[in-house]
Amino acid sequence: MTTLESWVLSYLANALWQVPLLFAAGWIAARLARSLGPAAEHRIWAAILVLETLLPAASVASWSWARVIFLWPHRIHPGDGVVTVVMGPGRALGSLPLPRLSFSALTAAYGLVCLWFLARFLWRCAGLRSIRREAASLPDSAEAAVACARCADRLGLRGVSIAASTRIFSPVVLGFRRPTILIPTAMLPQLTPADLEAVLAHECAHLVRNDFLRNLVYEALAIPIAGHPLLRATRNRLTETREMICDRLASAGSGRKQYARSLLRLATVLLARTPVNTCHAIGIFDANTFERRIMRLAEKPIEMGGARRAALALGCAVLGLAACGSALALRVHVNTLSFIAADSNKPAKKVHVAPGVMAAQRISGKNPVYPQEAKDQRLQGTVVLEATIGKDGSVEDLHVVSGPPQLQQSSIDAVKTWMYKPFLLNGDPVEVETQISVVYTLADDNQ
Repeated sequence: MTTLESWVLSYLANALWQVPLLFAAGWIAARLARSLGPAAEHRIWAAILVLETLLPAASVASWSWARVIFLWPHRIHPGDGVVTVVMGPGRALGSLPLPRLSFSALTAAYGLVCLWFLARFLWRCAGLRSIRREAASLPDSAEAAVACARCADRLGLRGVSIAASTRIFSPVVLGFRRPTILIPTAMLPQLTPADLEAVLAHECAHLVRNDFLRNLVYEALAIPIAGHPLLRATRNRLTETREMICDRLASAGSGRKQYARSLLRLATVLLARTPVNTCHAIGIFDANTFERRIMRLAEKPIEMGGARRAALALGCAVLGLAACGSALALRVHVNTLSFIAADSNKPAKKVHVAPGVMAAQRISGKNPVYPQEAKDQRLQGTVVLEATIGKDGSVEDLHVVSGPPQLQQSSIDAVKTWMYKPFLLNGDPVEVETQISVVYTLADDNQ
């Protein structure tokens, strides 16, 4: 089994339970921040989506950087010695009676799923380029073009173009370097000047926020967990809050009541049309929560003091940190090297187990002591030991593979005292061979 298989299976195992944990934390935080407005809720759901992808990866990554970060504030005096035992990161799952081939098959299947989602993402991006090329640009004198220029000026936008397309269901925004607002060709004659103004103001609000580019980034980030059931729920919350933000920006010119009436009339117009899927495009009717959007427009803004806003923001931050800390503290590490085929008639007498797995099995023992003689000589280095762990968890055999002779005895004396939980293979304790690295380092005199 390869390291890649261990990493992939660890990522999937962590994502399976960490995504629901993060979603629950995001839902609670969004409820707390509701009085702060849709912008605060949107930031929360954007952070949750990013964490749902990155936190499982961080859970299986090397933690040597974390040790450096957390020890950095504590000054190490010159001449002090630091002894680090390196046995690999993570926690181990118990042995499972699964064929070795199943791990390779699962890893390959996950890779194919990710490739499929990536190919679909790129195909949809190519489809949007095709829609944009085929759209018919509107002349500057057209009513829609004049209204678009007016909305763009009000929101401080430059270089916005408008075009009509027969391939879209509702008004959308495409592009970020040369943004274009597309209006369905059949819809233009049906829109009153007020409704047209509402549509274009909403799409210009998307351009102000650069939502098209953000949406592409979120879509790309979500590819590794695209098959998770809760990802769609997270994206729905993200889309809903994004549309609410743009509703508020768009209604600033005409007033919320007038804007809400325009949305209702637009919805009536769209009922007679056949929906068309334009994924990755950003439009006024993206969210499937039209009723809640109208209700939020009808609500009166809540005046809130700075102290209360700070308290709510702090509460949301603490909740998020608690969720991330819990996820990292309870992370799962799957090491496929510790799994043996189920069709074995009897367990092997001695099993080679990766250091990362045995690190989670250790329950007691002394830590190595930096010899004073080695400190005086400014001697540093790494002692690599090969160990045999008995069925009862004690260290039965230990020998040095490499390392400075002056540091070897200190390592041996400490490791001999270690005790492990018995390593079970298909329910039976077995002897284990593993490797232990003891790193001796001295503080720099210049610190």
